[in-house]
Amino acid sequence: MATSDVEALARMRLRSVRTTLGYSLDEVAERSNLSASTISRIETGKRALSIDVLVPLAEALQISLDDLFHAEDDDDVVIRPTQRSYGARTTWALNRIDGRTMAMKMRLEPEPEVPATRVHPGFDWFLVLEGRVLLQLGERRIEVAQGEAAEFSTMTPHAISAIDAPAELVMVFDREGQRAHLHR
Repeated sequence: MATSDVEALARMRLRSVRTTLGYSLDEVAERSNLSASTISRIETGKRALSIDVLVPLAEALQISLDDLFHAEDDDDVVIRPTQRSYGARTTWALNRIDGRTMAMKMRLEPEPEVPATRVHPGFDWFLVLEGRVLLQLGERRIEVAQGEAAEFSTMTPHAISAIDAPAELVMVFDREGQRAHLHR
């Protein structure tokens, strides 16, 4: 693939991921510390691709530079999840960011206190693979055990935490839940 084709592919992927996530140029500008006009010029080919703009853009959109520049081949079916950790949570994305839903595996470590509840548009679903989790849903405290699943509107204040030992779950978010969970 020629250099110009690889650059065009990267530009198309940047715009596609941004629009799929529902981000405006201004929202990505805020997340990346770049100007909206710079991002627009990158997407349209009016600004050169350079590492000083690609790294913050990739981080803001939660994609790797490899994903931006990788030419299509037979590996487009296999997903190789990358681990991301923050606080008591470790996540692995289980699908590509190109649809209306996001699937991820999550490992929760026990915390001394139940995390603060959050509210955002969307809908969440999870299956507990290992351990037990506490789903704080409004005033309700619901224990969800291994092999059980839960689904709920995220307009209800909610938080999820491990009970007594680490827990692993698979979660599915709609587009709004994806934005809230991946971009805290």
